[in-house]
Amino acid sequence: MVEASSMSVVSLISNATVVVQLVMALLILASLTSWYMIVGRFRVLGRAQRAGRAFEGKFWSSDDLASLYNQSRKEPDLDSGSEAIFRAGFQEFVRLSKSARGGEAVMDGAQRAMRVALQREQTRLTKHLPFLATVGSTSPYVGLFGTVWGIMNSFMALANVKQATLSVVAPGIAEALIATAIGLFAAIPAVMAYNRFSAQSDALLTENEMFAEEFSSVLHRQAHGRGA
Repeated sequence: MVEASSMSVVSLISNATVVVQLVMALLILASLTSWYMIVGRFRVLGRAQRAGRAFEGKFWSSDDLASLYNQSRKEPDLDSGSEAIFRAGFQEFVRLSKSARGGEAVMDGAQRAMRVALQREQTRLTKHLPFLATVGSTSPYVGLFGTVWGIMNSFMALANVKQATLSVVAPGIAEALIATAIGLFAAIPAVMAYNRFSAQSDALLTENEMFAEEFSSVLHRQAHGRGA
């Protein structure tokens, strides 16, 4: 029982060298931070998907874009990228139309405003993804550094004993393997979350781009006086 307790995970971590402890602390911090961002991204992307589809439903069922714009300006849904694109494009469309400019100039301004809104939406949806990619790609190597350091200390300890036994090298090897395990624990969820969120954000941005093109067609008809 004494030997088992001496080889517990907690005791191995507490008795590890300072370098290995720093490696473990860094990996644990990276893992906790990545999990915080994973939960946050899951909520943000889920709300964005639901809000975007809800607004597009209101858009295509509405016969009065001006009323829809006024409603969106008074009660904006900050989770909807398509609504942000609509507000930006319609606001610029109305502003340029009042200045008695030509149809093409009005459309160019409206499309520029929608592109800016689309870029902002891309920044919002992909926030924290670079950090998850960094954790996923570097954590195994950081853990490997701790592993190499622990094994190196274990072999150095052999020089100070007359007879090499497993009890001499086992603690150092064990703490080295713990560093590797923590590195994988930090990396695997980060990689999985990054792949999932990247695909989900790409799909949402594609939907927003399609909405911007469809909305541009509606504004084009209005700019040239062909339909509502």
